[in-house]
Amino acid sequence: MDQQQALQDYLLRLGDSTMILGQRLCELCGKAPAVEEEMALMNVALDLVGQARNWYEYAAELEGEGCTADNLAFLRDAHQYRNLLMVEQPNGDYAVTMARQFFFDTWHYFTLRGLSESKDERIAGIAAKALKEVTYHLRRSSEWVKRLGDGTEESHQRMQAACDLLWRFTGELVTADEVDETLEAAGIAPNNEQLASDWKGLVKEVLTEATIEQQPDDAWMYLGGKKGVHTEHLGFILAEMQFLPRAYPDAKVW
Repeated sequence: MDQQQALQDYLLRLGDSTMILGQRLCELCGKAPAVEEEMALMNVALDLVGQARNWYEYAAELEGEGCTADNLAFLRDAHQYRNLLMVEQPNGDYAVTMARQFFFDTWHYFTLRGLSESKDERIAGIAAKALKEVTYHLRRSSEWVKRLGDGTEESHQRMQAACDLLWRFTGELVTADEVDETLEAAGIAPNNEQLASDWKGLVKEVLTEATIEQQPDDAWMYLGGKKGVHTEHLGFILAEMQFLPRAYPDAKVW
């Protein structure tokens, strides 16, 4: 695979994953279980959308021909999105929301940590800034997994059910493909084996402390998000997110 094309695809994966998860969290505005949680969720969502913009701007520059970050966010169809399947899954109850966040945050943290040492200085700079935010995201989501998992009988059952539900999407987080391998060889992306090892290690540690039974690593997994093959949920997210810019393409903020 051509390195330039791999880089373009990789940037979209990063931008799309953070954008879609940010949009999912924004759906909880006014619906969180407590005021403090609503503020925390919206802050995480804003962090993710801001990170998405940074990745999109770099991808748009590589695309050229007048492409902008807004074009990439609002004018692509579902099959053109490259986000991880995990982030497009519905919010569910709060155990599902936090289990999804934890699985993603763990991957995101180790990915950004590796990218902060990238030979691509633009990527390294974006990653280093985002890593500060994601360190907080991971601390918060892992604490919620432990709190619910090792809490009451009902909270434990809900967190166990959430982890069981979402586990089928975790394989995509740590399964490398041609894009990952091409950029790893160029010193741009993290070492894929190390990323998988770090993710599995921390997930096992947190779930053990949360008294949650972990499903086997070789369980059947859904893959395809990074190639543009998505669940039915993404189309509904994009329909809501993209309605205004598609309906009024020439609209401007005055």
